[in-house]
Formats: sequence, C-alpha cells, structure tokens
Amino acid sequence: MGILESIVLGIVQGLTEFLPVSSSGHLVLLQNVFGLSEPQLFFDTMLHLGTLVAVVVVMWQSILDLFRKPIRLLYLVIATLPAIIVTLLFKYFIESTFTGRYLGYGFLLTAVFLTGAELLSARIQKRRKVQAGAALGMGVMQAVALFPGVSRSGSTIAGGLVLGVGRREAAAFSFLMSLPAILGSVVLQGYEVFKEQALPADILSTVIGTACAAVSGFFAIKFMIALVSKKKLYGFAVYVAILGIWVLLDQYVFHLISWA
Repeated sequence: MGILESIVLGIVQGLTEFLPVSSSGHLVLLQNVFGLSEPQLFFDTMLHLGTLVAVVVVMWQSILDLFRKPIRLLYLVIATLPAIIVTLLFKYFIESTFTGRYLGYGFLLTAVFLTGAELLSARIQKRRKVQAGAALGMGVMQAVALFPGVSRSGSTIAGGLVLGVGRREAAAFSFLMSLPAILGSVVLQGYEVFKEQALPADILSTVIGTACAAVSGFFAIKFMIALVSKKKLYGFAVYVAILGIWVLLDQYVFHLISWA
C-alpha cells in the first residue's frame, strides 16, 4: 500500500469513526470505488489503534471518572455486552456483509436512526445522565452498527437521545463506548497478525496512516461533542441517505462500480 492510499484511508477511518456516517461503510465504499484491495490486517489494526489514541487523548478525564465512579464503569460494561453477544453469534455473517452487498441499506438505516432520534427526542422535556436502561439501549444500537453502513456513533447517540439522555452526555458516552469496541478489535486483529505474521512490507505507510487516523479522529471527536450539544443531526441524515440511494442505484441500475 502506497503512502497516498494510507493517508486517505487513515483520514477516512479517523473522521468517520466518530462522525455519524459509518467508518466501515466509507472504507468499504472507498475500496470498491477505487478498486483498492482490502488493507493488510496489520495496517487495519494500526488504524484502529490510531483512533483509540484519539479517544484516550480527548476523553481522558471521563476515563478517569470511570474508576472514580464505579457505577459509570458498570454502565459501560452493560453497554458493551450486546455487541459482544451479537459478534459471537453472527461473526461469519457480519464478515460476509463487508463486500458491500448491503452497504446502501446500511447508510439508509443510519439516516432513519438519526432522523427518528431527532423527531422523537424533541418531545422529551427533561434530560438526564446515562443510567443502566439507557446504557443497555445504546449498547443494542451499537450491536446493530456492527454491519457496514450503519454508523456506530450515530446509532448510539440516536439511542441515547430517544431514551432521554442529554445531548452532550449521549455523545460523550458514545465515544466512551468506542473504547472497549476499538480495543477489542485491536486485540483480536493483533492476535491474527501474530498468528499469520501479517507484517506490512512498508512500515512508513503504516505509521503515516496510523498518525492520520489519530489526528483526524481527535478533531472528529471534538467537533461532534460540540455539534451535538447545540445542533441537530439532520444534515448527517441527509448525507447518508443520499449516499445510500446512490449506492443502491449503482448496484441495481448504473453498475459504474464493480462491487465485490
């Protein structure tokens, strides 16, 4: 993989991991549009490590609070369980969806989640912090977002808003939820790298891609926390809806892209 490709994939991974537009969906789309082969396992692992660094840097105070207030740590565990269960039960089916076959539907589902959350949450007068019920609900939404095109951050924030969680709190807890999700991915992929000895031929491209993922992820988190606190998510809903319709039209009508 060349340096230019690693920069593009790193930036896309970092930005879309935390914007409500689906990082997995954009990477699958990018690979199909440009005819890129799937990134090396080690490279993919390092991109996830870069986004993990971004979360730790931005959310370090909230991470410390998890240990100062064990109940918050318990809520994070509750929120993580649904994705673990779904992964264990449907691992091979989920992996099969990364060809892009269901990508358009995933983008459209994200648009529905974001729009529905804004419409339904507008009726809620009193906002609260994350509690066990909301943590579980956001965790279920994170499990749905295991499929490409369905945004993890968008789904979990949407779930929090519908369940009455404050806007800033929903975004902050969503990004905390990404910690075990990304860390789990890094550990599992790291094991595969060790087992297959899947080290990259070009270390420099991997380092640059990782740095791009970390930097772009840092700004994406900052941007989203500030945005969700004050603005609606309709703009992102329109974007992923247009993207989803375009993908479906190409798959069924135009055939401009050679889908795997």
